[in-house]
Amino acid sequence: MPEMPPATLLAALGVYNLLPAIVFQPTRRRCDQAATEAAFTRRDPSSERLDARREFMRGFVAEHPEVRGHRHWNTILRGAVASHHAGHIPAWKLVIEKLMSQGLLDAIFATATVAAGVDFPARTVVLTGADARTGSGWRMLTASELQQMTGRAGRRGKDNVGFVVAAPGLHQDPESIAQLLKSPPDPLVSQFRATYTTLLNLLDAYGSFAPVREIAEKSFAHREAAHGIARLERAKAESEQRIEAKLSEANGNLSLAHALGLERLVSARARLQPARPQTRAELRRQWLDEVVQPGRVVGIGRSGQRLVLVTQRNDGNVNGIREDGGRATFALERIGPVYAPIYQLKDQFVEEAFADVRAKGRRLAIPEPRLRDARSEEADALSLIESRIDALTPASLDEVEKKTCTETLWAALPDAEAIERAVRQIESLRAEVWLPFEQRARVLAAFGYLDFEAEKVTERGRWLADLHIDRPVLVGEALESGLFASLGSIRIAAIMAALTSDEDRDYGELELDDAIVDILAQFEDIGFKVATEEWKHGVEPAPELNFSAAATAARWTAGAEWSMLVQETRAEEGDLCRMRSRTGEALLQVAALRKVHPQAALTAANTAEVILREPVR
Repeated sequence: MPEMPPATLLAALGVYNLLPAIVFQPTRRRCDQAATEAAFTRRDPSSERLDARREFMRGFVAEHPEVRGHRHWNTILRGAVASHHAGHIPAWKLVIEKLMSQGLLDAIFATATVAAGVDFPARTVVLTGADARTGSGWRMLTASELQQMTGRAGRRGKDNVGFVVAAPGLHQDPESIAQLLKSPPDPLVSQFRATYTTLLNLLDAYGSFAPVREIAEKSFAHREAAHGIARLERAKAESEQRIEAKLSEANGNLSLAHALGLERLVSARARLQPARPQTRAELRRQWLDEVVQPGRVVGIGRSGQRLVLVTQRNDGNVNGIREDGGRATFALERIGPVYAPIYQLKDQFVEEAFADVRAKGRRLAIPEPRLRDARSEEADALSLIESRIDALTPASLDEVEKKTCTETLWAALPDAEAIERAVRQIESLRAEVWLPFEQRARVLAAFGYLDFEAEKVTERGRWLADLHIDRPVLVGEALESGLFASLGSIRIAAIMAALTSDEDRDYGELELDDAIVDILAQFEDIGFKVATEEWKHGVEPAPELNFSAAATAARWTAGAEWSMLVQETRAEEGDLCRMRSRTGEALLQVAALRKVHPQAALTAANTAEVILREPVR
């Protein structure tokens, strides 16, 4: 069915006494369009409500002058409808929320983000589709998202029930909505992350990595790993109890340590035996696999007269260069002698390699191992293991007691193997939880913010721990280099805006002057050093700097009027507000470092005051 015009939709809801309503739309633009279209063709029949809205707006403007003359002002007054989404400034969204709560609006056209962000229920919730718009395209709503949206239906104390309406539309899917409404909520996802500041604060508070690791394991984010560890610990304890019960038959001559020792010895014997070559061909294949490598010269065939310089190994085949310069590919088994030196694979060294081997011949050849020697070495190792196994049974016992102990010990072997498996799995799960913290600890240690070996936070690390900001190591290195101390308000605002803004958000195409471009380049150079160290230790790369945010923040800090900034950038007012707010918060973090970086802190404090002026609060 075609989409129902907004005014027609509201009229139909009104006939069935289903107003006020929250109509969820897929995009910000569609919210604004729907509110405007509805207000253009409908009028609020109640003059008292119109006067109440006008009076409320007049009083609100006195406290929040930034909403005066808003482009949707008449939409609210005339049509008793409004749009609500993240693209509006906070004060305007507050106007809408208060008007809705007081019963002065018939409908709000909103995006799905409203469902989880505010609390103004309505009699009816209208769903225009089962999809949500993201930065990378469309996706289905989740069960939790839909439950949040439909949970707004029904006003406490006014409605016995709430209503959910699936409005007609080309992309409407009532069957999917019905299925989602019956689905259980989505699993909770923890927002706990291994961050530099979290690690520094925990390490400084507890004094070593062990308690920090314990806290990480108990976090909700790693509840599955914690459950797995607890399950394995229980299984391990049960195996230990079974072993103790079996060993009691040995009259105190054996302990749990004996059973675990047997498991390790048997495991070592099992690993050694399959690797033991049984024939000369097996032994030679193992030897060739070890010694044939790029840069070595080998002879082909039994005589070994045809020489080849190995350039590459590929599974069971070898690639190389012949003496005449041609290419050769052959199986590993065709190789005869192998010569010890490893030559460079550059063209100028190829002839030298062949000449050297021709001149010195067998003196450079690597001796092939003999089967009896290999067997002798492995036999000695196996013999040592067997003697250790025999030694587990006390020598002071008589033959009957020894036999009983041996049988009891071997009977406990399956449980001992289960214990070792559980220990390995527990260690693996704990390592998985701790790995992100360890990676960041090594990065911090590389820049002198903590001593990894001593497990202590350094003096530099203590002030960095107070810097709750995106990419604290980058900001910390910029502060230590003196970069911030030399900046004025405009340039420090540009840097912080570029750092804290979403990398894919567009804030217009304002030009950056050369001074700001230069300082951003210096900041990126520091960021490259930090990112290189992070990459080395497996930390995910940080987002790119947002240059459009830097230009917009610089213009705002230079004194631009809000209306002019909105016009020049063509960005949503809500996005601009959020960017200024995040920039101001980051600057206040730097402003708190008065003791260690006084000049940068003073500039940051003054800049934050400018950034956070109206309409940014």
